[in-house]
Amino acid sequence: MKKPLWKPNKNQIANSTVVKFKKYINDKFNKHLVTQNDLHSWSVENQKDFWESIFYFHKLKGQLSKNFKVLGIKQHITNTLFFLNSKINFAENFLKNNSNDIAVIHCSEDGSSNKLTYKQLNREVSKVIKLLKKLGVREKDVVASVLNNDIDALIFMLATTSIGAIWSTCSPDFGIDGISDRFEQIKPKVLICTDGYFYNGKFHDFLNKINQIIKKIRSIKHVLLTNRFELPKVKLDDKVIFFREIYSHYSAEKIKFKRYDFNHPIYILFTSGTTGKPKCIVHRSGGVLLQHVKEQSLHCNIKKGDVIFFYTTTGWMMWNWLMSNLLLETTIILYDGSPNYPKIDRLFLLVKKFKINIFGIAAKYIENLRNNKIKVSNDKVKSLRAILSTGSPLSSECFEYVYKNIKKNVHLASISGGTDILSCFVSGDPTLPVYSGEIQSKSLGMDIKVYDEQGKSVFEKKGELVCKNFIPSMPLRFINDKDNKKYINTYFNKYANIWWHGDFIESTKNNGFIIYGRSDTTLNPGGIRIGTSEIYRQLEKINYIIEAAAVGKKVSNDIQIILFVVLNNIKLTNNVTLEIKNKIKRHTSLRHVPHEIYQVKKIPRTKSGKISEKTISNIINKENISNLNALEDPLSINEYKKFID
Repeated sequence: MKKPLWKPNKNQIANSTVVKFKKYINDKFNKHLVTQNDLHSWSVENQKDFWESIFYFHKLKGQLSKNFKVLGIKQHITNTLFFLNSKINFAENFLKNNSNDIAVIHCSEDGSSNKLTYKQLNREVSKVIKLLKKLGVREKDVVASVLNNDIDALIFMLATTSIGAIWSTCSPDFGIDGISDRFEQIKPKVLICTDGYFYNGKFHDFLNKINQIIKKIRSIKHVLLTNRFELPKVKLDDKVIFFREIYSHYSAEKIKFKRYDFNHPIYILFTSGTTGKPKCIVHRSGGVLLQHVKEQSLHCNIKKGDVIFFYTTTGWMMWNWLMSNLLLETTIILYDGSPNYPKIDRLFLLVKKFKINIFGIAAKYIENLRNNKIKVSNDKVKSLRAILSTGSPLSSECFEYVYKNIKKNVHLASISGGTDILSCFVSGDPTLPVYSGEIQSKSLGMDIKVYDEQGKSVFEKKGELVCKNFIPSMPLRFINDKDNKKYINTYFNKYANIWWHGDFIESTKNNGFIIYGRSDTTLNPGGIRIGTSEIYRQLEKINYIIEAAAVGKKVSNDIQIILFVVLNNIKLTNNVTLEIKNKIKRHTSLRHVPHEIYQVKKIPRTKSGKISEKTISNIINKENISNLNALEDPLSINEYKKFID
C-alpha cells in the first residue's frame, strides 16, 4: 500500500466539523458511528434523518415538514421530491448575518478592488430587489446575466433568488452565439450585462455585443447595464437601462423574505454543449442549499470566519459553489481576470494579501505551475489550510508537486461532480490521509458505486461512476423536455433508475477513487477500455510536452489511438515520437501506445478549461461538430482538419 502524502494530526481531526457532526448524529439518534465509513453508510441508509440533520446542524433558516417522499416502486427516480411542503428562502440563508464582518472582497486583474460587509450586502440586495420588482420580475421569472466575477453578480443573484425568480448566468468571454444559444431557450425577462472586462492585460469592450444579443433573444423586456467602466457612449437599444444611474434612487430597508417550496427552481445551468445546443438544467433551491453546506462544511472543513477563494468565472458551476460559502458566514474572494497575468503565480499573491484559508483552482492551473517549475515561497501560503482541485482529474505528479513546491502541511482535496448536480459525487475528507492521485472519499448521503458494463459493482477495477440513490440536488428538470425524456436519456439510459454520470473511475484500497476521464471519450482499442488520463499521466513526466489530447479513430471494427501534442520549442521528430511511445508502453501497456502522434499548436478546451476530446474525435471521424461557442477558442479546431483522411 502506498504511503500518504499528508495525514491530519489528532487536533486537526478532533476540531474538524465532520467529527462534530458525527457526535451530533450519535447523540441525536443514539448511534455509535466511529469511522467515516460508518457515517457514510448511515447517511445513505437513513436519508431523511441525514438531510434533516444537515439542515438543523447548520442552523439553516426555513421550515422542514415531516413529509419526506420516498421513491415509489413504479415511479421514475426523476419524479422524486424531497421535503414536500417544506419552506425556505434561498437568499435568506446567505444573508442571515447582518454584521460588520467582511462578506466579500473583489479584485480585478487591473488592480482595482472593493469589499462589502454582510450589513452592506444586505442593504445593496434590498435596493436591487426593489428595482427588479419595478421592472416586473415575479416568482419563477428568469433573470439572466452576462457579468464578471464581481460583487455586482453576487448582489443580483441574491436579489433575484430572494423574490423567487430564477437566476442564470454566462461569462462575458462567451461569443454572441454562445450566449444566445443558452438564453434563447430559457426566455429571460431581464438581462443584466457588464460593459467590459480585463483579461490577460487587455480590456475587452462588451458594449458592441449587447444590441445583437437583444435582437436574438426576444423575451427580454429590459437590459440592465452595470456601466462599471467609463466607456464612450454608443447607441444602444431602447431596452437598455444604465443601472448605476437609477440605482441611487432606491433606499435600503430590511428584507422581508417570503419562503418558497423546498423544490422551488433557483438556478438554470448549462451543459458545455460541444455536441449540440447546451442542455438547460433547472436546479432546486433546497437541494442546492443542503448539498453545498454539506460539502463545504463536512468535506472541506470550511468554517465561520474562514477566507475562501476559488478561481472561476460566472460561466462555471464553481461560481455558484463559491457564492454558497456565505451560508457558513465566511469571507469569499472574487477575482476577475487571467490567473496567469502578469505572472503565472499571480493567485498566490492573493493568498498572501487576503490570508486565504481555502484555495480552489482547476487542475489545469496546477499542471501549468508544475510545467513551468514554479516553487511557491512559504510566506505566500502561511494561511492556507486546504487546496481544492476540480475540473479534470489531478494526476499523481501534480499531487506530489503540490506537497513539494506549494505547501507540505495542507489538505489537498481533489473533488469531482458536475454541473448536472451542481455538487460533488466524490470529494475530500479532512480527517483522512491524502494519497497521490486519489480522491479521498464518497460524498455523504450519496450511494456511489463503480459498475462494470453488466451493471455489477466492482472494486479496484475500472468502470462507470453511478449513484444508486436519489439526492436532493439532482435536476428538477431540463428546459423544453416533455415527459423528462432528455433528462432520463442523459443519465438513466445505461442502468435502470440508477444515475450514470459518464465518468470512467476506479475505487482503490484506500477507499478512495481515481478518475480516468469521461467514459464517452474512453478509448477501446481491441475492445480494452482505456481512460485518456492513463496516457496523460505518462506524458506529464516528459518535460517538453506542454499538453496533449488522445482520441479514438474508427478503423473497420476497431479503434486506433491518435495522440495530439503541443511541444515546448521542439519539433516532433521520429526520435521524439519513439521516445513518447516508449514512455507510454513502459509504464502502461502496449494497448495504450498511440497509432499515430501529431504535433499541433493548441488543444481545444471548453470555457471551464476541460480538454474537448469529443470535438477532436468528431473531426477526425468526419462526424458533425456543433456549438463551437462552447470552446474557449473555436478557431483552435481548424488545424485538426488536415488530419482527416
